[in-house]
Amino acid sequence: MSKPFVAILMGSDSDLPQVEPALDTLSKLKIPYEVKVTSAHRTPEITHSYVKDADKRGCSVFICAAGMAAHLAGAVAAATTKPVIGIPINASMNGLDSLLSTVQMPGGIPVATVAIGKAGAKNAAYLAAQMMSLADSELAQRVKDDRAANAKAVQEKDAALQARLAQKD
Repeated sequence: MSKPFVAILMGSDSDLPQVEPALDTLSKLKIPYEVKVTSAHRTPEITHSYVKDADKRGCSVFICAAGMAAHLAGAVAAATTKPVIGIPINASMNGLDSLLSTVQMPGGIPVATVAIGKAGAKNAAYLAAQMMSLADSELAQRVKDDRAANAKAVQEKDAALQARLAQKD
C-alpha cells in the first residue's frame, strides 16, 4: 500500500478553476493527492472502478466536485466507506442546485458538504487534512501551524489597519 492520499474527482475539467484552492491547500500541507475527471452519469463504471482502485492503493479521503445535478459525491460515497467530501460547483442557479444535490444524501451514505465553489474547495482540503491528521501527528502539527499562521496574518492586517487609521487622526 502506498502513502495515504486524497483523491479529488471532478465531474468536468471546467470545474478545475473552482477546485484549485483545494490543490493549493493540500500541496501547502504536504498531502499527496490525485485528480481525475469522471462523471457519475456519463462514466459511472469508470468512476466506480477508480474509487475501488484508490481504496486499495491507500486513499484516505475522497473530495468530489460537481455542478448542476452534482451526483458525483453520492456515487463515490456509495462505492466506499472512506470519508467523502462534496464541493458544490457553481455551474448554474448560483450553485444552489449543486448544493442541494450534494447535501441531500440518504441516511447511511454520508457526504460531508462544504460551501459552493472556491471557498468550499479550500475547506474541503482542510477538512480532509483534519481527518487524515487523526492518524498522523506530523500532519496534525502542520494543520495547527497553518491555523496559527492564518490567525497571525489576520492580527497583522488589523495592526496595519489600526496604524493607518491612527495616522489620519
